[in-house]
Amino acid sequence: MVTGQTAPPPVAAVPAEVTARWRATAAATGPADRAGVERAVRAAYRAVGLAEPAGIRWFGSPLAAAEAALELRAAGAATVRETVRTLPWDEVRRQAVERSGALGWAPLWALTGGELGPVTNGLADRIRGAVLDRLAPEPDTEEDPDDVVEAARERRTAARLALLDAVRGQHDAPWFAAFEAAGVLGAAPVGPGGGGGGGGGEAIAALAEVARGAGWWWPYEDVVLVSERPLALHRDEAGRLDHADGPALAYSDGFALHAWRGMPVPAEFLAGLGTVTAERIRTEENAELRRVLLEHYGYERYLSDSGAVPVHQDETGVLWRIQLPDDEPVVMVEVVNSTAEPDGTFRTYWLRVPPSTRTARAGVAWTFGTTEAEYHPQRET
Repeated sequence: MVTGQTAPPPVAAVPAEVTARWRATAAATGPADRAGVERAVRAAYRAVGLAEPAGIRWFGSPLAAAEAALELRAAGAATVRETVRTLPWDEVRRQAVERSGALGWAPLWALTGGELGPVTNGLADRIRGAVLDRLAPEPDTEEDPDDVVEAARERRTAARLALLDAVRGQHDAPWFAAFEAAGVLGAAPVGPGGGGGGGGGEAIAALAEVARGAGWWWPYEDVVLVSERPLALHRDEAGRLDHADGPALAYSDGFALHAWRGMPVPAEFLAGLGTVTAERIRTEENAELRRVLLEHYGYERYLSDSGAVPVHQDETGVLWRIQLPDDEPVVMVEVVNSTAEPDGTFRTYWLRVPPSTRTARAGVAWTFGTTEAEYHPQRET
């Protein structure tokens, strides 16, 4: 070890609370500490040798901030994202790998950024896609005149570029978790009068402070655009956007995303779930929405109400098939628990199996990861 250098923390000693803390940041909702965020933004500029921005403008959502960024780009405003975020980020990432060692970085990342990344990045991608579609919808190449299509494509390209100017704030949590665990996050003085001096660690520490209190933000030479965090975020156990009673993600200015178990759905679609019928499911033309209706309605109920008939029955259960227009059939195995409930009844379960399933036994075997020929349970429970 070189004298005077601090040894990197061993991977096994990376505290779980680092990842937990940044997970909470990525999912944080509610109003920002605007004064604290603005101090951190100014510190980030000073840390890389830039003059502080003349103004910091707040917006209720990434959509509103991106729309303002699109206008700034059209007016010729110059982004400083590379200076404020990209260059110090690359430097600190290099330091993190060096401190962790060639063999230490991969497991450290797996415990921090690798654990947070899939869900957080998926959410950020959903937001980016929704913002892009609201700012610049895809043109209808079959119905719209050529000049309208061309104008729509130009605006969509400009909107994409405006979104590339953004720093993801709280949604950069996976990297901040890894930097903190590697001991390279730094300790930038972001209080009144602090900052300056220019190390990559100081700049990243300031960016981390912004991320703790705000959503996406856009750094330009003279002005910074900052989005508030969402007011509400609803997800299922897999981390997917999911809410049947309103927006799964909602911002204060009305920008919102509606989803059911990760699948985007129209707001009016969710409003009608409470009155869905078997006929409504049968006539739904969108296959993905039809699956949502089926899940909400319940497969057992739909089998009963739609007049479905069993296609096979044996000692393991009953195989049912629901034919759906323009979609693969839903195939279910009805099985009865061999263990009685406390009241003496036997509970029925419905197991969804691949459409190619031809016998109830094959379906049950598939749920155990084996074939029909190999399925020979000693005792069923």
